[in-house]
Amino acid sequence: MATHKIAVIGLGKITQDQHLPVIDKSDSFELAAVVSTRGLSHGGVPSYRTPAELYAARPDIGIVAVNTPPEVRHGLAREALLAGKDVLLEKPPAATLTELADLEATAAAKGRVLFATWHSRFNPAVEAARELLAAGVRSVKIEWREDVRKWHPGQDWVWAPGGFGVFDPGINALSIFTRILPFVPFVRTADLTYPANRQTPIAAQLVFGSTDPAAPALTADFDWREQGDEKWHMTIETADGRPARLFKGGCALSVGGTVVTEAPSEEYERIYAHFADLLAARRSDVDGAPLRLVADAMLVGKRVGTDAFEW
Repeated sequence: MATHKIAVIGLGKITQDQHLPVIDKSDSFELAAVVSTRGLSHGGVPSYRTPAELYAARPDIGIVAVNTPPEVRHGLAREALLAGKDVLLEKPPAATLTELADLEATAAAKGRVLFATWHSRFNPAVEAARELLAAGVRSVKIEWREDVRKWHPGQDWVWAPGGFGVFDPGINALSIFTRILPFVPFVRTADLTYPANRQTPIAAQLVFGSTDPAAPALTADFDWREQGDEKWHMTIETADGRPARLFKGGCALSVGGTVVTEAPSEEYERIYAHFADLLAARRSDVDGAPLRLVADAMLVGKRVGTDAFEW
């Protein structure tokens, strides 16, 4: 397979922790440049302050990964598509549903590949859970709780409008949820807890409905105030009454207390492998279902106040 030259826009924590190490060891991609407003670089490749500078200097680079905070992602991705680039989007793919629809339409009009990544889906246990629930489900209880100080240290953008708050990690659970269910879930109620000094929620409790006549019980508990180990799991009861648990962020699945699938967390390796396949097929992969659930929760949610949050 040919090696694709790729540029990465945004050198924040997720890029440094995940994207760059995976690209460095990939047989399908070669890091050719980066764009960093702070002037950061990696591996000695050229660094540009803006995408426009990159596109002018390196027309040979036809692929970009946009890994910035979501509120500016649409403009950067649209600029790249209009410049004739294929685009990989870190999650969430955009700050709003309309922005995502615009990117999808722009990619189609320009004949470019657009890949909206949902990294938590890229685990074998998620597909095993999808197969397990294909015949139906009685209940799913999501618990996605972590410490914001550990996972977003000092990152004030997560608290600003468009920053998603606790839905930044919570949307990972929703990306799995919408993948494994054999029907479409709807947000029925949402209690959203906001710190007194912040614009996005620190916690959220959701209740879902569906068109499934069996009316399964579907809930989610997201919280950024968890102390100690993270809780990234789903407790499941299948249609035939078997208990199951999808845990370790989607890396492991147990049925009846026995682990049936478990694999190392290699989500980003699989993301880039899938992106290479999409590029070969000249096909986009854009699923807005997880983002729609977040938007729906914000539309129907009840605001609950809590103490101010300080780093």
